[in-house]
Amino acid sequence: MQDLAALARWADRLPLSALTARCIAFDFQHKTDGRVELAELGSLDGRFVWVDLTIDASRPEYVDAAAEWLVATELLEVTLVHDVCHHESTNHLARFEHFLHLVLSACRMDGDRFALDRVDCFIGERCLLTIHKGPVEFVERVRRDAHDDFVRFAQSPSFLVYELWDHLTEHYVAVQKDFEDRVEVLQRDLIRNIDDDLFARVSQVGAHLLYFRKILLPARAVLAELSTRKTVFVSEATQPFLSNMIGTIDRVLGDALVDRDILTQSLNLHMSLVSHQTNRLMNKLTVVSVIFLPLSFLAGVYGMNFEVLPELRWAHGYAMFWVVVVLLVAGLVVFLRRLRLL
Repeated sequence: MQDLAALARWADRLPLSALTARCIAFDFQHKTDGRVELAELGSLDGRFVWVDLTIDASRPEYVDAAAEWLVATELLEVTLVHDVCHHESTNHLARFEHFLHLVLSACRMDGDRFALDRVDCFIGERCLLTIHKGPVEFVERVRRDAHDDFVRFAQSPSFLVYELWDHLTEHYVAVQKDFEDRVEVLQRDLIRNIDDDLFARVSQVGAHLLYFRKILLPARAVLAELSTRKTVFVSEATQPFLSNMIGTIDRVLGDALVDRDILTQSLNLHMSLVSHQTNRLMNKLTVVSVIFLPLSFLAGVYGMNFEVLPELRWAHGYAMFWVVVVLLVAGLVVFLRRLRLL
């Protein structure tokens, strides 16, 4: 990370199909910035450089080619390159003698899967190196706003660290708002509909909320360390602004827990509604059984095959049977209504 010329020497061997490099040089003395080529990095006098490397992860061979190029430059250790290119990790911070290694994790929905976008940031005295697979939304926003924020606010290279965390925090807030909308839809569906698919959807969103919390907790710990522990790579003027973001992360964490609680309560309400509807149905079946039970008894008695059954020889026996049936049904209906079972 000390020798930017290492990247410049290997610029002509950059695997263009696998790796895209974008470089911005910042002159804090004259408040000027601009795009530079990778081959020019060795000739930048005193300027701070942000080198953003985007790996095309659409094919495994592209990732391998990018890793080989990074190893060949000898800018990073082999173990770090392997970790960057082949592992998925949430937010964490590692300190080295000449740089800080900061891993930032954005999240997105990839179909039904909750996917992470890992961004590795190597913060040195003269440069910021970011490496990520494919375009990452919050990094694109940082690059888009870098010029205006540099001109208006920047006092040291640490402003880029602040910009990355600021846009990442905004990203977390947006993700939480998306979860809030999804929980609201599920809550409405759980009350209105009885659908077996809802259980799978509720389970999926609940699992995603839990995973989102596992991303936020390390992010809060990293922010706390960056904002309190002194280092030459993050200026003391930037640390209070990083500390302010901890409150935002705490609020997002709290909102995520509230969303999970709402989801749990809505599921419990849904189960109560299902149980209530089942009880009502069983109540109706019980009422029908009570009404038809004595009628089944009468039909069973007079359906027996005994030769001596006096009522069978009555001239009005059939009519009498129906009179008894009507009286029994009417009496049971009145009785059940008084008990408020019907």
